[in-house]
Amino acid sequence: MFDKLFQAQQKAEEIKKRLDSISVSGEAEGGLIRVIATANKEIKEVTIDPIFLSNADQEELEELLVVALNKAIAQAENISQAEMQAASKDMLGGLGGLGGLFNQ
Repeated sequence: MFDKLFQAQQKAEEIKKRLDSISVSGEAEGGLIRVIATANKEIKEVTIDPIFLSNADQEELEELLVVALNKAIAQAENISQAEMQAASKDMLGGLGGLGGLFNQ
């Protein structure tokens, strides 16, 4: 029992490391605002076109930053869920016929 728990914990750590190494991005206004994050939803970089920045007002900039951030986070969430589903399927596969109880 503890062996399975240890294996699950190790698998979770492997997934976290893999997600840390995957970059996702979100853009707004045709790429004038761009956000780079990890698949673990950690924001790594925000870039704003300098010409756009000099012409944008604060409210517009804030709205577009939210759009770009949400796009990056949504992409990270999709990747994270896919990784977790794959790991769950692998772990449930070790349960023999019980994996079918969970539509796996």
